[in-house]
Amino acid sequence: MAFAGGEQASRRLLGAGSAPRGGARQLGAARLGLMISITEAQLLAWLNPLLWPFIRTLALFAGMPIFSQRNVPMRVRVGLAMFISICAQPSLPPMPLTPLDSLPTLFLLLAQQLLIGLSMGFAVRLVFASLEFAGELIGLQMGLNYAGFFDPATGSQGTASARFFGSMVAFLFIAINGHLLLINALVQSFHSFPVGDEPFAFLRAAQPQTWGAEIFRTGLWIALPLITMLMFVNLVLGVISRVAPQIGVFSVGFPLTVSIGLVGMVATLPLMQTPFMVALERLLAAFS
Repeated sequence: MAFAGGEQASRRLLGAGSAPRGGARQLGAARLGLMISITEAQLLAWLNPLLWPFIRTLALFAGMPIFSQRNVPMRVRVGLAMFISICAQPSLPPMPLTPLDSLPTLFLLLAQQLLIGLSMGFAVRLVFASLEFAGELIGLQMGLNYAGFFDPATGSQGTASARFFGSMVAFLFIAINGHLLLINALVQSFHSFPVGDEPFAFLRAAQPQTWGAEIFRTGLWIALPLITMLMFVNLVLGVISRVAPQIGVFSVGFPLTVSIGLVGMVATLPLMQTPFMVALERLLAAFS
């Protein structure tokens, strides 16, 4: 009888010890039932509003004259593109939900964002190139084009006057809030050219092949006053060489034209803002 009573007591203890284990199992099952499940539609609704603006902004930075240089790290471009994409979300239209397994549609949408972003960066680069072209023309009249050097920032051959104008236009771009105009044009481009499966509709509407004339139009607009002044100086030197041949025109003319050209460049710096703004707004108007 004593042995039977001890066996019953041990069974009671085992039953009491197994009760917490059963409760833990039930609690674990309840936790598994509360796990968050994410569907593909929800994932697309979170990713698409950020993905396409991020790609278009990153393509813009790849084509811009400042951010496309070698001394700008890729991490800075990616970080700025993501920051702009997040901050511009309240102003962007709804993005289409594209399935992840639809490769042809994804390829067309990716090509559209790259095309529009690179074209916008190319438009800004044309405005910068127009002022550098003005510097090339002025340096040609001053006689400074023989002093060419290799520009490590662009990887091409340049002159002192063109490099000077290029540096000035970079400072001018920041001073007149050109970066804000560019971000505004980027946001407006999603309204004018929304994300869709027609990547070449932008080419028919904007006609980017006609933008090259902006280089010569704006460049001549800026360089024409100095070109006229230097042509007048050369005309006076020609008359002096005919009237007084004993004067060494070649020894006097070069420092004279360089000095007058430098003074004219400094005098025309405040006048660069108007043609620069007109050219920048004209090209960015194609995206709004």
